[in-house]
Amino acid sequence: MSASKVLKTTAVVVASALALPAMFTAPAYADDPKPGGKPPSQAPAKAPAKPVAVPPPQMSTVGGARLGQPGTQVNLLPGAPQLPADLSGRSWIVADAESGEVLAANNAHWRLPPASTLKMLFADTVLPTLPKDKVHKVAPQELEDVGPGSSVVGLKEELDYSVHDLWLGVFLSSGNDAVHVLSAMNGGIDKTVKDMQAHAEELQALDTHVVSPDGYDSPGQVSSAYDLTLIARSGMQKKDFREYAGTASAEFPGKQEPGKPRETFQIQNTNRLLAGSHGLSQYPGIAGVKNGTTTMAGSTFTGIAQRGNRKLLVTVMNPAAGGGNVVYEETKALFDWGFAAAGKVRPVGELVPPKSADTRPLGSPAQSHENTPAAAGEESGGLATALAVAGGVLVALAGGVFLVNRRWPRSQRGRRPQE
Repeated sequence: MSASKVLKTTAVVVASALALPAMFTAPAYADDPKPGGKPPSQAPAKAPAKPVAVPPPQMSTVGGARLGQPGTQVNLLPGAPQLPADLSGRSWIVADAESGEVLAANNAHWRLPPASTLKMLFADTVLPTLPKDKVHKVAPQELEDVGPGSSVVGLKEELDYSVHDLWLGVFLSSGNDAVHVLSAMNGGIDKTVKDMQAHAEELQALDTHVVSPDGYDSPGQVSSAYDLTLIARSGMQKKDFREYAGTASAEFPGKQEPGKPRETFQIQNTNRLLAGSHGLSQYPGIAGVKNGTTTMAGSTFTGIAQRGNRKLLVTVMNPAAGGGNVVYEETKALFDWGFAAAGKVRPVGELVPPKSADTRPLGSPAQSHENTPAAAGEESGGLATALAVAGGVLVALAGGVFLVNRRWPRSQRGRRPQE
């Protein structure tokens, strides 16, 4: 089945190039239940009150000393709008997707369970390694370890699926079954976890510790709003990643009966700001990227959107307020604030470049996810001047034009740390 017949996307690619804690118990589901299904048993009808959680007094300073401090960090200049009131996310960040400037943040490096937002790292790691037209027959053992209550796209044993089909299942349905099959094609779960961890460390996403490639609740599996934003920025520089992340709905292969054309069924993106679902309108200029929900993580979301020439990344993790739309509502509020505040705030940090692109004389302020947070120093607080790497992509999406450029920050030794 060709991509043109399968894909119903809101994004039309017109050019391409290289472009952008306390742990709880009991694993649970990720994202929305499959269409027509009942909520998993781990999701009670009325969620109990969340225990009071306090961020660590000292966190990583990757990207700037201010980002390692607990609480909200923002430098408002005259005329700048106030941050949205009543934000309940335990951790969040607003960053310029091109320059890498962090406009505001709250507990940016708090290591929390990521839920299915970790699939961004899975895709950024594995997607470039598998040709999208490769066809694979699903073996029974490839689905055996999909966690109970997982969100799935509905893969069937002994049926053929293209890699393109499988990525639609990952991005739209947040299908853990598709992740497990793609992981098998990548050499297995253990290899894929190691590959993802290595890629996280290359991106300097050093708060991230990978245990399961699909984001299913696992002891010790954590990331942060800062890391998820780094990962999304890296992923959105890949053409196929952008295409899948910006797809609102698609036809997916279903049953195959002898002598008949294969059936298909429609799948919809669980990103409610992209799909315009569950009582929410599509956010103007939205281009992805990924949402997640589990018992341990609560709700998490990383989004990217454009207004005019400004492109912003927003990540919100684990809102304290209840309701399935809260993480999206708080993301919308932060997008609106970020677009209104552009040019009216002094950045509090930066999204750092990958290690291989890091030109700072002293290198990264941390070595791996196991390191304790580095002390603030002259390099950790310096904001970068943008280093533009050739290329770009123009995407017509959600009523707007989305232009993504790769701009790795490059810190300058001796610059005054941000206040």
